[in-house]
Amino acid sequence: MSGPGRNEPCPCGSGRKVKRCCGEQRGPSESQLARAHVAMLAREAASDLTGLSDRALDHLWEGLIDLPGVDLSLLVTLPKLIGPDLQRLREAIEDDDPDWGWDALTAVAKQIDTPQQRAQLADALVRLRDQHHINRRQAAYALLDLDSRSTHFIGASLLEAVALSVGANQTPGGLHIAA
Repeated sequence: MSGPGRNEPCPCGSGRKVKRCCGEQRGPSESQLARAHVAMLAREAASDLTGLSDRALDHLWEGLIDLPGVDLSLLVTLPKLIGPDLQRLREAIEDDDPDWGWDALTAVAKQIDTPQQRAQLADALVRLRDQHHINRRQAAYALLDLDSRSTHFIGASLLEAVALSVGANQTPGGLHIAA
């Protein structure tokens, strides 16, 4: 037996229709809205890259690794609970181990790489661009990276966030965060 229809009175007793009360939400999901938001920002910023040479684009790609160090708002939000992959990554960065676990980085990146995380970073890029803390081309290239399947900017942001969390790097203001 199925539940009440969308236009029937809600079984909770409020007197409202199911669709206006306890009914299932309709429309795009949070993830879909976040993806669309990043896509719109990337599309608007793409014109800042028109006419650039391959060499200039390569230079912007190489610069993505350093971009998260410009401002704390360009760092991904790390999980509250430190799982084994994140712990391995923290230890590798803390010990400055050149053989640090690529597997740990990949695993943590998969955990934190969500459409909402990308939208948060995209908003931070636009804000910093509009405040002239980063140049338009840097912001545009990073926005296009966030709109793609690439994990270059997300990975750089993750590495910077973990390095700050273990005290291996300083904040943009020059402070060390206690581990």
